[in-house]
Amino acid sequence: MELKVTMNISVDGVMQGLGGPDEDRRGGFERGGWAGPLLDPESRHYLNEVYGNATAFLFGKWTYEVFAGSWGSGMADPAGDPVAAALNDRPKYVVSSTLSDPDWEPTTVLTGDIGSQIMKLKEDGEGDLVVPGSLSLVRWLLANDLVDQLDLTVYPVVIGQGKRLFPESGPDHKLQLLGSSATSRGLVIQKYRLAGRPEYGVAAESWANT
Repeated sequence: MELKVTMNISVDGVMQGLGGPDEDRRGGFERGGWAGPLLDPESRHYLNEVYGNATAFLFGKWTYEVFAGSWGSGMADPAGDPVAAALNDRPKYVVSSTLSDPDWEPTTVLTGDIGSQIMKLKEDGEGDLVVPGSLSLVRWLLANDLVDQLDLTVYPVVIGQGKRLFPESGPDHKLQLLGSSATSRGLVIQKYRLAGRPEYGVAAESWANT
């Protein structure tokens, strides 16, 4: 099973509160709800495809609870929406040391040696283990070389505040571009494979050899 992160971010890398003004006000964030006005048929089709092709989902606790409230019990007819249908029907794994009895089935809580458990899921399963959002978890997965593919949907907006995908100081990664496309409203969908660590050198020398 391949672990694929799918993340919606602004041009300046913000991923906080995209779903609505009150979705995530942590840290005094006041600019929530920036994604909805930019969604278009192409991006909706892409999301349907990502979730529809998932074998299972992996969440951090906070994102899991947001999804459970909006896509689980919050959906009147989950079967009528491809994203909701996938999220409700397929296995969900949530990394948490405090969540003990989740109501959103089928859910398995991962505690203890998270790295070993995720490696076992990857080795034993087939298809895609999709990680939607879940900033802290994604940073940890990247730092521990557990991510196979990083899919970013970049919205044509600069938020100017809020939590960003990559920390100011963190591990470095080389990315191999698998594909890129733009939608009618300017969203850019970028798919990357993780390809080890970057190489470093002098830019002038690199230009001279091209």
